[in-house]
Amino acid sequence: MGPLIPMRSVRLRLLVLALLPLIVLLPILLGISMWRWIAQFDDLLIAKVASDLRIAEQYFQAIEGDHAAEVQALAQSAAFVVERTKGQESLRSKIELDRQRLGLDFLLYASPNSEDLPEALTTVVQGLGPNKPIAGLAVLDQRELSLLSSDLAARASIPLVPTRAARPNNDAQETRGMVILVASQVPDSRMVLIGGRLLNRNLAIIDTMNALIYRDSSGGEARTGTTTLFLDDVRISTNVRLFEGERALGTRVSEVVFRQVMEDGKPWLDRAFVVNDWYVSGYVPLKDINGQRIGMLYTGFLETPFSSQRNAIILSLALSFLLVLAVSAPLFLRMAQGIFSPLEKMTATMAQVEAGRLDARNNLSVVNDEIGAVAQHLDRLLDQIQERDAKLTAAADNLNDLVEKRTSELREANKKLEATFAQLVMSEKLASVGEITAGVAHEINNPVAVIQGNLEVLRHSLTADLHEELKTEIDLIDMQTQRINLIVSKLLNFTRPGEVSDALSSVDVAQVVQDTLVLVAADLRQHVIETHVEHHDAPPILAVETELQQVLVNLIINAAQAMDQGGQLTIKTDGEDHDGRPGAQISIADTGPGIPRDRIDHVFDPFFTTKPAEGSGLGLSISQALIHRFGGIITVRSEKGRGTTFFIWCPARDNLSKEAAQ
Repeated sequence: MGPLIPMRSVRLRLLVLALLPLIVLLPILLGISMWRWIAQFDDLLIAKVASDLRIAEQYFQAIEGDHAAEVQALAQSAAFVVERTKGQESLRSKIELDRQRLGLDFLLYASPNSEDLPEALTTVVQGLGPNKPIAGLAVLDQRELSLLSSDLAARASIPLVPTRAARPNNDAQETRGMVILVASQVPDSRMVLIGGRLLNRNLAIIDTMNALIYRDSSGGEARTGTTTLFLDDVRISTNVRLFEGERALGTRVSEVVFRQVMEDGKPWLDRAFVVNDWYVSGYVPLKDINGQRIGMLYTGFLETPFSSQRNAIILSLALSFLLVLAVSAPLFLRMAQGIFSPLEKMTATMAQVEAGRLDARNNLSVVNDEIGAVAQHLDRLLDQIQERDAKLTAAADNLNDLVEKRTSELREANKKLEATFAQLVMSEKLASVGEITAGVAHEINNPVAVIQGNLEVLRHSLTADLHEELKTEIDLIDMQTQRINLIVSKLLNFTRPGEVSDALSSVDVAQVVQDTLVLVAADLRQHVIETHVEHHDAPPILAVETELQQVLVNLIINAAQAMDQGGQLTIKTDGEDHDGRPGAQISIADTGPGIPRDRIDHVFDPFFTTKPAEGSGLGLSISQALIHRFGGIITVRSEKGRGTTFFIWCPARDNLSKEAAQ
């Protein structure tokens, strides 16, 4: 039995070598993978709360914009002009009804220099201009709230609740109010309309925001997600609960969050203890109309469900590993016994031969497995293995070359497929926008027709004296309705495809520029852009007019966004030869900050954008594809600090006809 001990030692060592990766290396790899997965899981939660916070900000900005548009529309409405002529009592009744209709807490018709206005409102209306409403946040103290409405001060007052980890504060309650202020100048008057909506205890806004972000698929109320408005560090509107049914109004944010968000002006995206539990939280500062930080907007969701799920996954992986280990060890032992049993018999036979029993045999003359055939075929197999190894090496090299070539081809095909798919997505989006725009334009035509018809009836119904007195106003209404018709007509032409889809036709580039300017006039006014247009003799080209308009709209809007604080846009059309071929050229130049030298070579690449938070990066890529389709080229010239100029050149129609004839 002496020779069996080393054999068992080899068996043990083989078993250890077989189980070593499973027992040692696999747990290490599993631990590293789990650590990286946990980090990615946490990053995913932070990314989710950041996305939720962006949605909340956009919703908040939409509320401000809606109120501003509503107040401006009221100030410019004909009904309001009529009420102003009926006396103060009638005007006050009209304003009160409009305040209730618009959901505002106060709506004032006052002079910008009125001494009865709170100081915060006086500061806001000083910056008003014609057709330029103002919207933003403001903080009013108790006295200013009382001047606006008798119950605003009481609604704004919130008792402070002692909160763990909050900064020291000896006040018993918060008496200030955070208000959405909107103001619009009344046309042909020095008076202004000022409206406001108190955010303290405004649960309608905060619940709608929370439902928009966190409502579950069944339509029920979201219990894991919360949103909050802070005035400084005090919760003035929230769906965070102190207890079931009681909201945590008056509780305060922790000092560490307050310092980062309110004092340093940096968003907070991390875990945070909110009132009575841990949340994955996002905080962003809120600024008033003057740019001062006055509070915070918060979104977050309970960490417990996600951490419980993560821990459950970790536990299940650990138990699975232990189960695999428990099953594998006996299996390896059984396999080892089957492998070494013939070897042990061969060892016993050799011991008998050493003891003098020369007739001892293994009785393995009939080969049933690899071990029994080792002695008979080892040399022959080695020769065969060497020969086959050379063949396999050559075949492997050839196969690697083929795989690399095919991989390269597939990679290029995949890139083309991705680019094509991206363009298809954008085309579908543009088609949907066109259909919606066309529908809206048709809907606008009906009330405009009614306005024009009734205007004619009104013009013929007035007496000569009254007609002469109101002639200016009637002509102004007539001119504006005609302007609406012009804009709607251009919009329909822009969104309506030709009689034959994608069919090229003769296009006058100067007329296309003029039609495009009608479509983007609102954007240019919004960004305070001064536009200069120069038309010189330019031959007609062959193109799809709406697609050329799409390119011009994209370039003009990009230029307007680059000149966010105002500037000058210069558009020129002229005849230009390119490589000896006559054609028409359109240049669009802005006075924006320009494009950095290291980026200008990539502006036409798909998904490349200088506005990561706004653009998709496909506009210029699609524009380049459309111009190439017309046989033209689009180029850019820019210098940092001195603006950017885009050049669109397309061959003349007559030149294309001659080339086709040849």
